[in-house]
Amino acid sequence: QVQVVESGGGLVEAGGSLRLSCTASVTTLGIKFIGWYRQRPETQRELVAVISSDGSEDYDDSVKGRFTISRDNAKNTVYLQMNNLKPRDTAVYYCNLDYGVGARDYWGQGTQVTVSS
Repeated sequence: QVQVVESGGGLVEAGGSLRLSCTASVTTLGIKFIGWYRQRPETQRELVAVISSDGSEDYDDSVKGRFTISRDNAKNTVYLQMNNLKPRDTAVYYCNLDYGVGARDYWGQGTQVTVSS
């Protein structure tokens, strides 16, 4: 059973920074995509950032230039560095492991990020 654990959330003032961590119970080598998603109350979960197995990155326009995703396969961990946080970044942040088309994916339990104005 693959387990995914997010950590690093918390309460921060606008303009502050947080680093989220996503640690998998299996090797992250070979996982096609690892993504960070977020979900605000009464909204759908949305993709924030994703990193592929070859290291390429993609970001939602709302976080470009502020958030950086990275992966450390030696630690089976993916990070999301969040800088210049804004109140609209407040959400529960989830990590997703995607093994590719036809394979199941795995979610963590989420970590709350709250940005005060």
